Amino acid sequence: MKFFLATGSDHKITELRRILVANGVDGVVLGLGDVDPYPEPVEDGDTFEANALIKAREGFARTGLPTLADDSGIEVDVLNRMPGVRSARWAGSGAGDGENLALLIRQIDDVAPEKRTARFVCAMALVWDGGEQVVRGVVEGTLAEAPRGQGGFGYDPLFIPEGETRTTAEMSPEEKDAISHRGRALRAMIPHLRLSTE
Repeated sequence: MKFFLATGSDHKITELRRILVANGVDGVVLGLGDVDPYPEPVEDGDTFEANALIKAREGFARTGLPTLADDSGIEVDVLNRMPGVRSARWAGSGAGDGENLALLIRQIDDVAPEKRTARFVCAMALVWDGGEQVVRGVVEGTLAEAPRGQGGFGYDPLFIPEGETRTTAEMSPEEKDAISHRGRALRAMIPHLRLSTE
């Protein structure tokens, strides 16, 4: 089994590989650093699904390998479900995790705890010579009043999954994978991934 993860994020590659291994998917997983570099496509879709497909189609066209890509982010209800597809560039083009997180904290600073509802969303696309498949993983939760924890990345230090008191940044990688939006999407995709490499 050999396939390509169309992402430039080392965090995502590590997380996806870990989830695959934990679910018995043993194979050669290549990332952007393992193939001839190419300009990452512009993610100009207005849904997570559209952006995931843009990346997966480009990766398949470049490598000829079954290609997996995701687009994910956080939806905050009091912000009309924003940042949404703009989660990675919420504080502007080129902004890092810290800047995006700081902006979100400022935007909800005066929001009551019971109204700080949010969700992590992941759309995952697989493109191979036999077709295309898109799945979605969602985890509901709330936003803490201040960042907590050293694990994860992105908005993890602020997000408390439903039924939890800890943020996802306070969880072990395995605990986070078991409930995360990306973990849920990838587990739903595994049967299609096996089919694509037969």
